[in-house]
Amino acid sequence: MLYKTNAKSLLVISAVVSWALLLANVLLSAESMREQGTAKIALPFVSNLLIIVFIVAVFLFQRMSAEALKGIDFIGYLWNLFSKAAVAAYLSVALFLGYRVMTNYADTESVLLLHLVYQINFGLLVIFLAKAFYIWRQLLLYHKNRFLQIAWDWFELLLGATLLLTLFNFHYTSFIFLPLLSLMGFYILFLCTNLKWVAYLTFNNKSRSLVLLGAILLSCYIFVRFFRGMSTSHDLVIDYTQVGFLLLAMMFVGFYTLAAFLVSLFSLPTSSVFEQKSEDLLNFQRLSQSIQQGQSEAQVYDMLFESTIKASDASAAWFELVRNGEPQVTQLLNVNSDQIKRIRHLLLAYNIHNIDYINNNLNRNPGFRDLMLPWKSLIILPIKSKKHLAGVLYLLKDIEQGFDRETVNVLRTFTSQTILTIENLRLVAESLQTERYKEELKIATQVQESLIPKNFPVDSWFEISTHAVAAKEVGGDFYDFLQLSESRIAIIIGDVSGKGISAAFHMAQMKGIFHGLMQQDMPPSEFMKQANSALSRCLERTSFITSALYIIDYSMKGFMFARAGHCHTLYYNAMMDDVFYFQTDGLGLGIIRDKSYANHIREMYYDYNPSDVMVIYTDGIVEARNAKNEEYGEDRLKYMLEQTYHLEAEDIKYAIINDLQDFTGPDNLYDDQTLLVIKFKPVEPNK
Repeated sequence: MLYKTNAKSLLVISAVVSWALLLANVLLSAESMREQGTAKIALPFVSNLLIIVFIVAVFLFQRMSAEALKGIDFIGYLWNLFSKAAVAAYLSVALFLGYRVMTNYADTESVLLLHLVYQINFGLLVIFLAKAFYIWRQLLLYHKNRFLQIAWDWFELLLGATLLLTLFNFHYTSFIFLPLLSLMGFYILFLCTNLKWVAYLTFNNKSRSLVLLGAILLSCYIFVRFFRGMSTSHDLVIDYTQVGFLLLAMMFVGFYTLAAFLVSLFSLPTSSVFEQKSEDLLNFQRLSQSIQQGQSEAQVYDMLFESTIKASDASAAWFELVRNGEPQVTQLLNVNSDQIKRIRHLLLAYNIHNIDYINNNLNRNPGFRDLMLPWKSLIILPIKSKKHLAGVLYLLKDIEQGFDRETVNVLRTFTSQTILTIENLRLVAESLQTERYKEELKIATQVQESLIPKNFPVDSWFEISTHAVAAKEVGGDFYDFLQLSESRIAIIIGDVSGKGISAAFHMAQMKGIFHGLMQQDMPPSEFMKQANSALSRCLERTSFITSALYIIDYSMKGFMFARAGHCHTLYYNAMMDDVFYFQTDGLGLGIIRDKSYANHIREMYYDYNPSDVMVIYTDGIVEARNAKNEEYGEDRLKYMLEQTYHLEAEDIKYAIINDLQDFTGPDNLYDDQTLLVIKFKPVEPNK
C-alpha cells in the first residue's frame, strides 16, 4: 500500500512537471515564432517526449486509482465520471470563452494567452480521457470471461504502443499506419458491444443514466470540437489532434458512451416489464422464505398485499382476514370502509363472495354501476386451502380490462404460495408447540418419578411390593411413606384428577402436605381435614384428589387409616382366613372446601395378625376394561387375593398384575395403575 501511495505521488509529480515543462516549451516556441529576427526555438522531440510523459503519468495514475466494482451501483460510476472528469469539458468551454471575451475587449490577439488556454484544455482532455477510459474498463469487464479480459489487455497494450508514433514523430495518418489504426477502430467497436451492466439498471436508473451519458457525450463533442477547431490555427506551435493515442482513446470513450446511451434508450420501454418480472420473482422468493426467516402470519399477509398491488398495479385494494368465520379488514389502500361495505353487500347479493371472481367491466354491471364507484375492474382472490379459508383479497383498478390473464396467473401464484406458507407456518408452530409440550412432559415425568419412592424401608414386621404405571407420560397416581418413629410408619396413596403437567404439580403439592403435616404425627382423619384445608387454597375448583392414609404401628400390632374418596382397602385376615374390603366412608380432598368436610371423614383402627395381607390400589386397577368393555372389578381383585394370600408380597403383586394384563390384553391401558401389597410377617420385631 505504501508503494502504491508513493507511486501515485510520483505519477502526480511527473504529470505536473511534464505539463509545466511542456507549457514552457510551447510558450518559448510561440514567443520565438512571434518575434522577428530572433532565433527560432523548435524542439519537437522534447515536446513529444513531454506529451508522452504527461499522458502516461495521468493514465497510470487513473489506472492505479481505479477500484474493483462494488455492487451494482452503476449510476454512482456514471456520476463519478461526470462530476470528476466530464465536467472538465464545460470548464474548457468557459475558459475559451473567457479568452475570447478578453481578446475582443482588448481588441488584440494574445498568442501566449491562447497557448496557455490550449495547454490547459489539453491537460483537461487527458484527465477526462484517462478517467473515462478506466471507468469504462470497469463496466466493460462486468461479468467478464477470460476471452474478454485478454481482449481488453491487448487493447490496452496496443493503445499504449501508439504512443511510439508520437515519440518518433510519425504521423498516424500515414498510409503505413492507417490499416493498423483501422483495425484498432474495429477493435474498439467490438469492445463497445460489452454492455452487460446496462441490463442491471432499473427503469428510473436508466432515465438517470441517459442524462449522465448525454452529458458525457456532450463533453466528448466539446473536446473534439475544440481541438479540431484549433487545429487550423496558424498561431499554435503544437497540434494535439496529431497524437494518435488521444484520437483512439477518444474514439473508445465516445463510442462506448454512445453505445451505452443507445442501449439504455432503446431498452427503456421494456425495462418496466423486466423490472416487474424481477420484482414478482423476488416477492415470490420472499414468500417462499418466510418460514426460514421466522416471519409471522401477519407479516406474510402484509407481503402478499404489497406484492399483489405491485404485480397488478392496482389503484385500490383491501384484504379481509377471516377469524372465527367473520371477515376482518386488516389492510386497505385507497378505499374507505363505506365503499368496502357497499361492494361486499353487492357481492353477497350476487352470491359471489369468497370465490374467485374477475370483472373487468364493472360499469356494464347494473349493480356496480349504481354504486357509483371510481373503479372499472375488480378481482377477488380467496386465500384458501381445501379445508380452510384464511382470507380474501380484493384488488381494484380504474381502467377496464385491468386484469389480464398473465396478471391473474401471477396473482394466483402469489395467493397459492401464501396459503402454502401460512399452512407451513402453522405446522411449524404446532410442531414447536408439540416439541415444547413433549419436553415439558419429559420434565414432568422426571418430577413425578422423583416424587414416588423407589424403595420402602426393609423391616422384619412386614414386606411390601409396589407397582405403578402411568397411562400417559405423566399420570395422576402417587404413593409415599414416612417413618414416624422406630415402630410407626405412615403410608399414603392417592389419585389426582387429571393428567399431565398439572397432575405432576398437584402430586408435588400433596407430597409436600403429607411430609409437612405428618411431621406432627397426627391421626389419619386429622391429616385429611388439614390436607383438605390446605388444598382448598391451591387446588383448582375443578380438581380434587382421592387419597388413603395408613399408619402402621408395629408395637401395637395394628394400623389405623382414613379414606378420602379413594378405593376401598382389600384385606386378608389370616386368623379368620377371610378376604374382605374395608367399607369406610370418605370424601375426596378438594370437593368440599369448608369445615363441613370433617363430617365426611371416618377413621378406623384394625389389629393385624401375622400373615395378614393388605392390598391398596387406585381405580385404574379395578376399573380396567377388556376388549369387550368389561370391568376388572373388585370381585376379581378379591378373588386373586383369595388365591394368592399365602405367597410373598412380591408374588402376590405379580399374580394380580399378570391376571390384570391377561384380562385387559396388551397395550390396553386407559388409566394409571398403582398397586401396593403389604404382608405382615409372623416374626417379632428387631430390638
